[in-house]
Amino acid sequence: MHRLINILALALGFALIAQSAPAAALDPQNTIYLDTAYGRVTIRLRPDLAPKHVERIKTLAKRGFYNNVVFHRVIPGFMAQTGDPTGTGTGGSDLPDLAAEFTSKAKFVRGTVGMARSSDPDSANSQFFIMFGPAPSLDGQYTILGEVVSGMEAIDKIKKGTQQNNGMVDKPDKIVRMQIATDAK
Repeated sequence: MHRLINILALALGFALIAQSAPAAALDPQNTIYLDTAYGRVTIRLRPDLAPKHVERIKTLAKRGFYNNVVFHRVIPGFMAQTGDPTGTGTGGSDLPDLAAEFTSKAKFVRGTVGMARSSDPDSANSQFFIMFGPAPSLDGQYTILGEVVSGMEAIDKIKKGTQQNNGMVDKPDKIVRMQIATDAK
């Protein structure tokens, strides 16, 4: 009996350690550091879900495209959108738009990173959004390209827009710098 109690205690100890250990090591080739005035946000990119969209984000990040770009549309409880160099929600990069990649069963939950687009599913370019909470209405309708693995508290602090203005933000916060982990300084 005493031996059984020791084995159970040992198993419980291992279980507690496993719960506090980080999930899996991040692949630096598919990890983005998004620095804000409130701290660093680490995003795990998901090429298994959206290889073309992930490649686009990485290409633009390598160019420095996202540095100093504003979070132009931020709706409390819903999402924070960025990636438009004009800050109006209508701009994009000089690269062609991307075809939708939303055939996976992945869900939009807190921390999910999705590609913004117009009403045309094949119009994603450079804009993306980070979810504050779940949004089942987006599942299967927008491309999921990653998830925040740390720093969500920085996203929570981003200046919010108003409901009357469809979430558009007056004097918005900016991405200070966005880079792939392999390029991080």
